[in-house]
Formats: sequence, structure tokens, C-alpha cells
Amino acid sequence: MVKKTINDAFELLFDCYGRQYWWPGETSWEVCTGAVLTQNTNWHNVEKAIELLKFNDALCPGKILNLPLDKLEQAIRPSGFFRLKAVRLRAVAEWWLKYSAVIATGAKNKTVMLKWRESLLAVNGVGPETADSILLYCFELPVFVIDAYTRRISSRHFGMPENISYHELQKIFMDNLPEDVKLYNEYHALLVKNSKELCHKYICAPECPLRQLNL
Repeated sequence: MVKKTINDAFELLFDCYGRQYWWPGETSWEVCTGAVLTQNTNWHNVEKAIELLKFNDALCPGKILNLPLDKLEQAIRPSGFFRLKAVRLRAVAEWWLKYSAVIATGAKNKTVMLKWRESLLAVNGVGPETADSILLYCFELPVFVIDAYTRRISSRHFGMPENISYHELQKIFMDNLPEDVKLYNEYHALLVKNSKELCHKYICAPECPLRQLNL
């Protein structure tokens, strides 16, 4: 039943919105930067920060590390918590310079994903959502990203407990979907799209396509 619900939901969302072409970014590092900066803020603020990094000619990991800390903080200030995020972005840049080329040219399976996921989670300030976003969207490794939007829809339409843990909910999605990077990418993007458009925090709009699951 859970498998059918999760797969039916994807079809409903895809029929409603079509392909989302996620994650926005001109380079893999820009996508990675967005994944770090998007925590606790909205995407519009992240875009402002990324544009300031471009203005400072600092949108690459080496230049992030060479940019004086105060200038980095000011560049990413629009994303909020800029002092904390500057430290995190530097830590991720160090990780990126050390491992990204190896990951990009290596195998793309779950075993490899788990190895690099553990490596990323060991980076200062990187949690599961950020790590999984980087692995999926930057390196096309098979991991399903869980965020607040996924939790909301899973509770409201899939019958999941509101307090389900990140890893429990992730396991449910990955156990009931084919191991497919493109599918994981598209599904997560569609969940975000629907949450922003129709399935809001306090109310689900009557035209939300996922209401069909509850009929």
C-alpha cells in the first residue's frame, strides 16, 4: 500500500507540474553552494548571496578559501546566519577540493553513495539534508533528499507520523522506489513545487493533486 501511494503520488505530481529541471545552478559547485546556504532561508535570499559571490569572483571552492572571512560573510549575508554559514561553506570547500574529482569519476551506486555520505556528514555543520542534496544534485549519487516539504506531504497525504525521523522517512522512499537518480531528483523537486504552490504549511488547497490519494 505504501509503495503504491508513493508511486501514485509521483505520477500525480508529474502530470500536474511536469519536469522541474532541478537543482538550479550553472556549475556543480554553485549547486553545492546553494545546498549549504539554503538552510533556514528561502531560495530568493540564496540567489542574492550567490550573485554577490559571483560579483566578488569567488564562486569556486579555491576562491572561497582564499577570500577573507569578513568578505565571505558579507557576500553571503542575504542568506542569513552568515557567520555560521561562512564557516560551513569553507569546510565544504575543503572537502570538495579533496574529494570531488574522485567522486565525479567513480561509480554511481548506493554503496559508493554511503561511503561519501559518511565523509560529508563528518564535515563541520553538514547535516543529512545538506549532505544528501550535494550527493544527489552535484554528483548524481542515488539518495533521496528529505526536507520539511517532504515531511509535510508525507504526513498529510501518505499517512506518515509527523515526528518520523529523517532516516526513517528516507528509508521508506528509497525502499519503495527504484534506485534511480533521475527519479529521486524529479520526485524531490516536485514535492517542493507542490508544497510551495498548493500544499501549504497550514492548509492544503482544494486543487492539490495529492488530494486524489485520499479519496
